[in-house]
Amino acid sequence: MDDLKRRWSRLEPHVTVVGPDDDRPRPAVLLFHGCGGLRDHLPRYAAVAEAAGWRAFIVDSYAPRGWGRTFTLTAVCTGLSFRGYVRAGDVLAAIQGVSAWPDVDATKLALGGWSHGGWSIMEMMSETPGPGTMGVSNPAEADLSAVRAVWLMYPYIGPFAFNRMKPWRHCPRVLAVTCRRDHLTTVRNAERVNAMIRDCGAEVESWVAGGTHAFDEPTSNGPMRHDPHLTEEGLRRFRAFLTDAVPTP
Repeated sequence: MDDLKRRWSRLEPHVTVVGPDDDRPRPAVLLFHGCGGLRDHLPRYAAVAEAAGWRAFIVDSYAPRGWGRTFTLTAVCTGLSFRGYVRAGDVLAAIQGVSAWPDVDATKLALGGWSHGGWSIMEMMSETPGPGTMGVSNPAEADLSAVRAVWLMYPYIGPFAFNRMKPWRHCPRVLAVTCRRDHLTTVRNAERVNAMIRDCGAEVESWVAGGTHAFDEPTSNGPMRHDPHLTEEGLRRFRAFLTDAVPTP
């Protein structure tokens, strides 16, 4: 089993970094893709973060493991493999690894997760970090105090998300996006989860978007339909959330 340092050493070569061309320590947002892997919409969010003066780190959880899209659609998207409470170790390792970058302000971090990525962040926030939990040997060594904001884009909160109603151990500011026509959850279920996070002491803003799950992904599969107008609104809200949650000079 990896420790945090080893996990980051595996992830880091496959991380895409977007940000201003300088060496100034800036706030950083870590972006975690959905179960289908890296798609064209995450670089758009990274560009929005860059325009707001942030550094964005798009973390690919699949390339270090040698997984292609066919496998992940079959195994991960169905819940057979690599559930969020296992991938949570990637989130912890990325927090620790990015914090060490000299051009990152390690006191100002944000996390962004799409679907499976949001599930992984929520598991990381709620799980008790004992040895071997979250897929890493030393999860308690990751310091969450610098995580100031969490963007949850239609996070998976279905039956396999066993900890969805478990209180978080760290409670930053949250913006939770729910899709009104999401085939993986009801709005009522999402609102219950959001209320639980609020009860932990976090400030939680919720946006019920009118589209389907993955409305901002530029493809349409099964019950999921791309909505360009909602996508633009999502990008606008993402930038507003970052700049309001962690003001940059």
